[in-house]
Amino acid sequence: MPASNHLSPDPVGGPVRNSGSAHDPARTETFRKFSHATADMVGRSQTFMCAVAIIVIWGATGPLFHFSDTWQLVINTGTTIVTFLMVFLIQNTQNRDAQAIHLKLDELIRANVHARNGLVALESRSDEELKNLQSEFEHIRDHIENVREKRRGARPPGA
Repeated sequence: MPASNHLSPDPVGGPVRNSGSAHDPARTETFRKFSHATADMVGRSQTFMCAVAIIVIWGATGPLFHFSDTWQLVINTGTTIVTFLMVFLIQNTQNRDAQAIHLKLDELIRANVHARNGLVALESRSDEELKNLQSEFEHIRDHIENVREKRRGARPPGA
């Protein structure tokens, strides 16, 4: 099954997003747990302080290694590898967070009888459709501001 962001029917009656992953579920779940745990760990102040300590220790060993090319290569290589790997972990975490937020918002839209169900899965719309919708909401906002200003102006002083 190919990855997709389209909605599929829910047996209970509401739209539900496809997970988009028909690959090895065990591997996907293992990576999810690993990336979540890693994101939690690296986001802590203790991890930051550990990274600062590593840099300080590396800097302090400069005279011992005569500030050699190898000494510089150690920190350059280490930081490059960590940065490269963290990009994927952070992106995975952000993708999951965004998807969860979209699902929650879609459920609120679907459950509210006054909301437009056409706004469900809005993130899958084209840029042009999103610009048009944004213009529509700006027009609605401007209209509401005008109505409020008229109401304020219609009130007698001191009321």
